[in-house]
Amino acid sequence: SSKIRNMEVQSADGVAVLEDCIGFSLTKTISKVEEKLKKGVLPDCQDDDIIPRVNEMGAEAQIRLLKAKLRVTQEDLANVVFECRKKDDENQNLETRLKDTEEENARLQRTISLQQSQAEKYKMLSQEANKKTEGLRQEVTALEKVLQ
Repeated sequence: SSKIRNMEVQSADGVAVLEDCIGFSLTKTISKVEEKLKKGVLPDCQDDDIIPRVNEMGAEAQIRLLKAKLRVTQEDLANVVFECRKKDDENQNLETRLKDTEEENARLQRTISLQQSQAEKYKMLSQEANKKTEGLRQEVTALEKVLQ
């Protein structure tokens, strides 16, 4: 992901080219294809019906066709790199949001814990006050009997 992030995509003569691709050179690739064409050797692509057989088209036409196919492939690669960067950015944003949410959750848990301990404290104080009130009522009742 970080390797893809550091790649820069440029467009040169309508061809998407990835910089920092180790060992990739459009010139070298074209030269290799030209050498194979001169020798009359091209890899058979059984499932690729875009390129006709070697003996059915001239060398220049084959080169143009291969360049076009290379251009499309490079554009597809540039789109994949772009989508990868976009997903990487989205993942980073989600990770940041998750971290913030976890911190907020921890803070709220501490607040809940503090409030629960305070509620327990006030419940005990309330029970003590109720006992004291009951004791005072009994004392008032006893004093009223004494007065009568």
